[in-house]
Amino acid sequence: MTPNTHAFDHWIRTRFVEINSCLEEIYWQQEDKANVEGVGENEKKQLESEGTELITALLAEGNTDEGFDNAFDLLGNVGLFMAACRRHEITEPSREKTSPLTQASALAMHIGASIGVTPRFATAHLTTHNKSVNGLYKRFTDLPCEKLFVDYNTKSILAYKRASDALLKIQPLGISHAITADLLRVAKVALQDVIESNSALFEKLDADEFFYQVRPYYKPYRVGSQVYRGANAGDFAGINVIDMLLGLCFANEPSYSQMLVDKFLYMMPEDQSILRDCMRMTSIMDDFLAASKYKDQSWYQDNLKLFLAVCESHGETAIQHHNQLVSKYIAVPSTSMAQQHMSKITASGPPLHALLDALEKLRDRRAAAQRTDMRTRYDDIKLLKTTLK
Repeated sequence: MTPNTHAFDHWIRTRFVEINSCLEEIYWQQEDKANVEGVGENEKKQLESEGTELITALLAEGNTDEGFDNAFDLLGNVGLFMAACRRHEITEPSREKTSPLTQASALAMHIGASIGVTPRFATAHLTTHNKSVNGLYKRFTDLPCEKLFVDYNTKSILAYKRASDALLKIQPLGISHAITADLLRVAKVALQDVIESNSALFEKLDADEFFYQVRPYYKPYRVGSQVYRGANAGDFAGINVIDMLLGLCFANEPSYSQMLVDKFLYMMPEDQSILRDCMRMTSIMDDFLAASKYKDQSWYQDNLKLFLAVCESHGETAIQHHNQLVSKYIAVPSTSMAQQHMSKITASGPPLHALLDALEKLRDRRAAAQRTDMRTRYDDIKLLKTTLK
């Protein structure tokens, strides 16, 4: 890490957090907590000027070729700064054709293009690739609600990765292998960890605090002339690997494949590679459907029961996420938001009703729900259950 990189990283972990936390306190005291116009102007100027000064030095330094990890970490720091400027409406994509954060945009585009990721902060920057220094890892604020959100998101993502890793290891072994049962058990336990993590988050995280003090940092913002959607907790390969290897979602289904295409550059390069490979694999569900002639074999009975249990757990995580977390932390709080703020509510860009509809359909695919308007695996799972003894 060069001296300029170290100085910026130190600022992100200290002053940056202090300024954002101060602004959040100011906003929270207002009757309209979503309003950021005309308040905290001195703090906003400090945020922009201090960050820009540090970034200008980094831009002049050029590519120091310190490897992917350091480049990705620096991109995250630049992205956190730009996202905070967007949160405080120092920059706002609807009123601009290019980002006023010229130096930050240039550095972000330089790094993003050189390492093959989107030129903004991604979920990994705050979760799986968020290095702790003396027990402190990067966040926007020092608010307890943000720490809860980041911690439980990280727990869930790592649990999904454990499940997806286990399912990937089944591919070269086949569904009749003796070790496949062990791998299905690993996936089942990992998905149970997701369920427990989601339940804890639902119980501990205050809805208004999340809605007004955490969510706004995940909005779309402009880098150069291009608007990039906000970071999403699902921007990693694991959850989609589970979708497709279980056979609950289809890589050749237009809306699902569109989601995958939109996610690629928001993921780590190794995740991009895993997801591309997975899109070409046969699902475990299709393997069991093709092997029904072996239904009298003990391996078939034992492994199918475990497989169906994994499908059920994955569906439960999707139902839980949509019916509890999305409803409590986005849909319900938005009903009391002032109308002028509604167009800026979602991290992904589309209006709230369109986002909720897309998430509902994704939930029902993952849960293999019975629907007549789209393809799910409801009938196939029903058929597989008839082969159990």
